[in-house]
Amino acid sequence: MECMEKDGEEASFDDAVREGEGEENITHKPMVVLLVGLPGSGKSTFCDEIMKISARPWVRVCQDIIGIGKSGTKDQCLAVSASALNQGKNVLIDRCNINRDQRAEFLKLGNNDTQKHAIVLDLPVKTCVSRSVARTGHEGNLQGGKAAAVVNQMARNKELPKLSEGFNRITVCRKENDVETALRTYGLLGMNDSLPGGFFGQENLNQHVQTGIMKFFKKVDTSVSSENFPTLAFPSISTADFRFNLQKASDIIVEKVEEFVGQIGNARLVLVDISHESKILSLVKKKASEKNIDPCKFFTFVEDITRLHSKGGLRCDVIANATNWRLSRGGGGVNAAIFNAAGSEFEVATKERAKSLAPGEALIVPLSASSPLFSREGITHVIHVLGPNMNPMRPDCLNGDYVEGCTLLRRAYSSLFEGFISILESGEVAPGSFKSSSHQEKIPATDNQIVKRKAFGDSDTSKKSKSDEKELTSSRQPGQTKAWGSWALALHKIAMHPDKNQSLILEISDDFVVMNDAYPKAQRHLLIIARADGLDSIQDVHREHLSLLRKMHEVGLKWVKKYLEEDNSSLFRLGYHSSPSMRQLHLHVISQDFNSSSLKNKKHWNSFNTPFFLDSIDVMKEVEEAGNVIVKEDCEKLLNKELRCHRCESVHPTIPHLKSHVSKCKHPFPAAVIQNSCLFSSQSFSDS
Repeated sequence: MECMEKDGEEASFDDAVREGEGEENITHKPMVVLLVGLPGSGKSTFCDEIMKISARPWVRVCQDIIGIGKSGTKDQCLAVSASALNQGKNVLIDRCNINRDQRAEFLKLGNNDTQKHAIVLDLPVKTCVSRSVARTGHEGNLQGGKAAAVVNQMARNKELPKLSEGFNRITVCRKENDVETALRTYGLLGMNDSLPGGFFGQENLNQHVQTGIMKFFKKVDTSVSSENFPTLAFPSISTADFRFNLQKASDIIVEKVEEFVGQIGNARLVLVDISHESKILSLVKKKASEKNIDPCKFFTFVEDITRLHSKGGLRCDVIANATNWRLSRGGGGVNAAIFNAAGSEFEVATKERAKSLAPGEALIVPLSASSPLFSREGITHVIHVLGPNMNPMRPDCLNGDYVEGCTLLRRAYSSLFEGFISILESGEVAPGSFKSSSHQEKIPATDNQIVKRKAFGDSDTSKKSKSDEKELTSSRQPGQTKAWGSWALALHKIAMHPDKNQSLILEISDDFVVMNDAYPKAQRHLLIIARADGLDSIQDVHREHLSLLRKMHEVGLKWVKKYLEEDNSSLFRLGYHSSPSMRQLHLHVISQDFNSSSLKNKKHWNSFNTPFFLDSIDVMKEVEEAGNVIVKEDCEKLLNKELRCHRCESVHPTIPHLKSHVSKCKHPFPAAVIQNSCLFSSQSFSDS
């Protein structure tokens, strides 16, 4: 996979796309781009499209027509290219360039300031053959039956380019999506923009499913496309003023990144430091490489964390602040820089959410549209995180107790990454880095959210933190109020202000709204959200709400019937989560295929396939008979149960393994589900 590195050094703003402030002082560096690919791979089309959309002056050099509309020689191509560079133009070399010898002379063009790039259109040979055979009017007359033999012969002698040949940058495209992304990247470059150097694409030629350049755009923004990949940038916690041992800290960073990187979908984690001499960046980069952590999902970056986009060209949605226990702007380093850059409202907003922070905790603070970090850098949230202190001149020094220190540092990174995931799942970071003020008005984030996470294997170091953690997932007692984080308020806002969210709503009445789940866990996954204020979850429901529950159930069945008319083989359940993560009572209407890329982990599965999921029929019966719903089982234990098929109840080690099994399993559903009429099929409606 490609990585955000250049010649063994962390990528910095010198390597990234330059735009915005100071642009007038940047000298335009001409670019020579060699297209590399078999006949039929789309080289000429690529060049034509670049020249249509680009603001830069490009010259296409094609050997097939360089001799006054006829085929010419390599020397003619070199001469035209040199002339174009002397005129300050950029050059697209439209030749096959399939081996090192064919490329060598073109890499001598220009001077030390000339950027030498390769775009490798490494599409399947079958695709190239079919295109070449089918085309007519080709400039080089390579078409029809003879084209197949030529393409196959060239494919056997193909040699992918290497940076060691003299390229500054190589981009490999193996799918049409990759090609489209590369087109946008080069086509939207401004006159003074540049691109980071390195190899971008999949080098493993034996890999059948190759992710190509799209993976690169999970690491660095080059025009538009990287906006689809939310990013968290974070500094090393506790290693500066708190003097935590760098070797131990780097081990923990890599350990926690490895744990969480698979849970963040297409998002990215970026470790940031302001210095190229950073020891922690060097250690982490080396250890992450040894662990084979995907460098597209996690990489290091050298820049001021408050100027990642304006100076470094790296767009981030969320940044982390290595804060102090007072959550104040005191001290120096990252903490002072973020408080100063975020504006005066940020400190007020922080204090509204919490007065202090304990080691291992994190606090999410959304930025207002007026914050310079939002308007200039595109950052929507700051996550304050406090790590352990080993500096005797600072409060709460652990005096060299690295057993406790490592426990707290693990907890701090877990809290940080959990906070980022909660922002992703809330939808407050949608694809794209920059959010308009109207977006923030739709789902304002004003409530307190302190993220606490007990690291695996940790001892009970704090009774307070242990009880607080339990409160996040355990069932509430009557009269107990749950503290909802800002990320958990989206459904409440939609229910209370449906007029501001009309594009999301499928159906609306005075009692409820219906919408698709933003992160569906199956092919069909609806939410029917109660509009009554004060009904945060099923535990707030009493007998007087029974008519509302029945209405929600009836509208759920109506949608099930609609879906079954489209596919009568589907099966559905309707129910509530015992302890939901999102505020506002909502009924899940979910098909039982569980075929969704948003179903990623054990908690996702178990929230629908253990007693954590309360069937709507059972809920209505309990409310009618007892007057309320009592959650009898430990929610945390239910969510962490082993993965079992919801049909045959066989145990599976991983979500992919389970999904594969579920797609084939035809075993009848458990008797309890069938006997209680909790499973709805086309037969359910024909019987009625």
